[in-house]
Amino acid sequence: MQIEAHPALQPNSGALRNSPISGVLLTNADLDHVLGLFTLREGGSLSIHATHATRAITNGFLGVTAILGAFCGTTWHEPPTLGFAPLIGSSTLMYRAIELPGGAPAFAGGGPHPGAHSVAYQFMDQQSGGRLLVAPDVGGVNDALLKALAESDAVLFDGTFWSDDELSEVKSNAPKASGMGHVTIRDCSLDLLGKLTARMKIYIHINNTNPILAPDSPEHAAVEAAGIRVGVDGDEFQL
Repeated sequence: MQIEAHPALQPNSGALRNSPISGVLLTNADLDHVLGLFTLREGGSLSIHATHATRAITNGFLGVTAILGAFCGTTWHEPPTLGFAPLIGSSTLMYRAIELPGGAPAFAGGGPHPGAHSVAYQFMDQQSGGRLLVAPDVGGVNDALLKALAESDAVLFDGTFWSDDELSEVKSNAPKASGMGHVTIRDCSLDLLGKLTARMKIYIHINNTNPILAPDSPEHAAVEAAGIRVGVDGDEFQL
């Protein structure tokens, strides 16, 4: 749906089986983060950036490399964690991954799966010096994330849930937000982001139960009062 709604993401009409999407950066192996890879199978070879743990889960349980190998093929990249490195396919963008707390997804069966299962990505434009942090699945705040938040000009942050027990209001036996690997807006990120000096602070990855999606809700008003925006598809900004 996002590809169909945005011309910049659509194939070039002058060539067959192509896509301007040359790569994908995975922040974890959750199904809603990785299943879209299969819809890109009819373009060119796909570059996938992911930690070793995320790659192992997606290949071992979902067969991503095997399935895409029958179509476009894949090239996997381990993102840098100690410092910035050039982003493949870009002449000016640098990037790095920030390891965050979090375990393997539920479909992995709860077995021992060592390594970093959740990361945020920070990008730096070498020309402008601008920095962007993308962190859609934050299970906990560590020192590395705090440092990246403080030095970023734009922050796209986990806005999945407003409160920890939000899902139980819809389904009585639903897990808590903390059990699903997300800090909440009310109890964590509203105050955290509100204190940042970043020029742009935007909530993304918002669950459909989250009251900040209702423009006339007190929760939406609290977000705006803290200098944070509720993200929408098609948002564009310049660093």
